[in-house]
Order: sequence, then structure tokens, then C-alpha cells
Amino acid sequence: MVLTPRLRAAIRFSIQTHERDQKQKRKNKDVAYITHPLTVGLILSGAGADEDAVIAGILHDTIEDSVAEKKVTREMLHDMFGEKVADLVASVSEHTEQSWEERKADMLSRIANYSHDSLLIKSGDLISNGTELMDDYREFGEEIFKNFERPKDVRNDHYLQMIRAVIAAWPENPLADDLKKTEEEIVNLF
Repeated sequence: MVLTPRLRAAIRFSIQTHERDQKQKRKNKDVAYITHPLTVGLILSGAGADEDAVIAGILHDTIEDSVAEKKVTREMLHDMFGEKVADLVASVSEHTEQSWEERKADMLSRIANYSHDSLLIKSGDLISNGTELMDDYREFGEEIFKNFERPKDVRNDHYLQMIRAVIAAWPENPLADDLKKTEEEIVNLF
């Protein structure tokens, strides 16, 4: 995929939201959070996703992770990137006003009704987070789970449920094999 003006704008906006507005970091390490949405965008591009889906992948955490004073909304994304991008980002965003259990149950229940593009974005997100978690575990061990909201077994069980729900919702997903590999590695590692 070519680096179009829209893709460049999405990258700049994601950097603004995650890095400039809040200096957001990945859990347990001094790594800028922006590495995650950019990785999701790369995964989606490699899977043949269209420009809107890649842009939505780069922006997928902007609504749920933006700070109150600089809140990103679906309407803002609509105005900047169009209806499809705004809908895709909104579809994969958690409702942060809910408890952890409510957010995760809600997300899991919504997967069955996702469009293929939403499933592709969620797949890229799961692969990016899962592979990073496994790499961190290999490097740092059990320490990595100290900064998560829930214990390792609860978190990993939810993560595996999400992977399985995405595969069940779209078995022909171009990222299905990567999801299955991630699932297998998580089961074997933890």
C-alpha cells in the first residue's frame, strides 16, 4: 500500500493522541504506545486490507485512549477520515466508562456482529498485543502481569476467548492462521 495523504494524516493524528497529548507508554516498559497502532496498521496492510481499514487500524485506540481534555470522538474521526473509518474505529472501541469485566464482556458479545473489516482490525489488534505480550513474558517473566488490571489467568482467558470468537465469526479471515498461531503460543507459553 502506498503512503497516501490520508494514511499520513492518520499516523499524525494517532501520534498526536497517544504521544503528544499524553506520552502514553506500553505496559511494563518505556516504549511509546504509538508502536502498537502502527504495528496494527502494518499487519492490516500486509493482509491486503483497504486504505480505510488500515487507517482505522492506526486509529483504533484513539477514541478509548484519548484524554478528557482532548477527547477523540466518532464525529471527529468522521469529519477527518470519513464515515467508514469512524464506524470501524467506533466498532472496535471499548466503552471505558464500564468496569473491566463489563468492557470485556461487551466487546466479546459484539464480535459476532462485526463486519469483515472490523474483524480484520480486531485481528490485527489481537496479534499485535498477543505477540508483544509473549515477547515481554520471555524477556521479563511474571513481572509483566503486575501492571494489568486483572490476574494473568483472567486476562489470558479473556484474550483466548476473543481470538476464538474472531475466528468463529470469520473463518476465512486472511489473518486466521496468525490468530491461531498466537492462540497456540499463548496456551503453550502460559
